[in-house]
Amino acid sequence: MIKINLAPPAAKKRFAMPSFNLGILFGILFVALVAVLGFWWWTLDAEVQDLNRQVAENQKEIGRLKQVIAEGQRFKREKEDLERRVNAVESVARLQARPVYLLDAVADMLPKDLWLTRMEEKGPQLRFAGTTYSSTALADFMANLKASGKFKDVDLLESRQDLSKSPRTITFEVSCRFEI
Repeated sequence: MIKINLAPPAAKKRFAMPSFNLGILFGILFVALVAVLGFWWWTLDAEVQDLNRQVAENQKEIGRLKQVIAEGQRFKREKEDLERRVNAVESVARLQARPVYLLDAVADMLPKDLWLTRMEEKGPQLRFAGTTYSSTALADFMANLKASGKFKDVDLLESRQDLSKSPRTITFEVSCRFEI
């Protein structure tokens, strides 16, 4: 028996069809892509939630630290005020004895017929103003100041004799430095 094949002869195939279904491949790739994107989204969401929690904790810490800083600044102001007060008290206590020594020293230096009408202290400089009946008393007063060793740079600034009054008086001004 003779068989006749009416089908065209087998030609070279230019485009071969795969042996498996491409729809299944793309379906698997799509599911894998969705799974990867879902995992990435879940990771980012967890990171955002963690950062939001850290921000909230840091805000609470900032509030607490602001209170601590305010309290520290209040203590610092109180400390400065207290130090200023202590320094003022120490300064007064340190300088408290100076006027007593000064007045005691001046009282020992005054001749009988000399009167002081004014005594000024500006920094280290002292100024005495007064009245006397004789220039000898004024000279004795200045000599006593120099001889005491407590008064330095004794200088006569002004001396006037009032000729219109009887008895004639001499008004004077003397400057010096007092050293304890």
